[in-house]
Amino acid sequence: MVAVKITHLSKTYQGYRGFLKRRRVQALQQLDLEILKGEVLGLLGLNAAGKTTVLKILMGLIQPTKGEFKILGKRGIDKETRRKIGYLPENANLYEFLTASEFLNFCGKLFSLKKDTRQKKVAYLLRFLDLEKVKSTRISEFSKGMRQRLAIASALINEPQLIFLDEPLSGLDPLGRKKVKEIIRQLNQAGSTIFFSSHILAEVEEICHRIGILHQGRLICLKSIQEIKEEGVSLEDFFIKMISSNETTLLSDHHN
Repeated sequence: MVAVKITHLSKTYQGYRGFLKRRRVQALQQLDLEILKGEVLGLLGLNAAGKTTVLKILMGLIQPTKGEFKILGKRGIDKETRRKIGYLPENANLYEFLTASEFLNFCGKLFSLKKDTRQKKVAYLLRFLDLEKVKSTRISEFSKGMRQRLAIASALINEPQLIFLDEPLSGLDPLGRKKVKEIIRQLNQAGSTIFFSSHILAEVEEICHRIGILHQGRLICLKSIQEIKEEGVSLEDFFIKMISSNETTLLSDHHN
């Protein structure tokens, strides 16, 4: 079963270069992609490849220039669909004057959870993400890893069927990355479908079923981790090979 179906999705930004000189930036070009229910799919790419653009379109934060998408069988995204989704932005803004417990309670209220249900979920998430000991500590005192785990907790407060994570491993130390990988595995084993972007290839290789490589707004590869392993190469080497090959093709097309 398909959890997310993306068809011919494109996004062009109107920017400026110099004094009143407009230029078009094509962040996404004709993206076709299906995310299968129950899988972990990693979207890989260099900086500015278009990964965050994809996630923002799927969350309804920006509108595509062309194309369409379906989430959990429904075209586009509406209030009902949002209730079934968890989302972690690349740089999550947390209310630093709140404690961890207060922040998660606030997130629960946004989903209109009843008080007893909300309190149970907050207590569970604090335990699940190893934040119980700091539940009464203000977020302003948290480390990067603690903030990231709390942000993930906030994305899980509504028990989502589908979870979007934008660079969940970025900026974390080895212990932090290990914990987040464990969380992703546990969520997937519990039945969640997970779609996340990353540029930390060694970590992605451990937790994904499939990977897609986005380069200059185009999907240049979609393959299972098992298929890549059968080729006898690491994901890092495979990624570099695909990017280099695509650069050569683009250069040849430009000269022709």
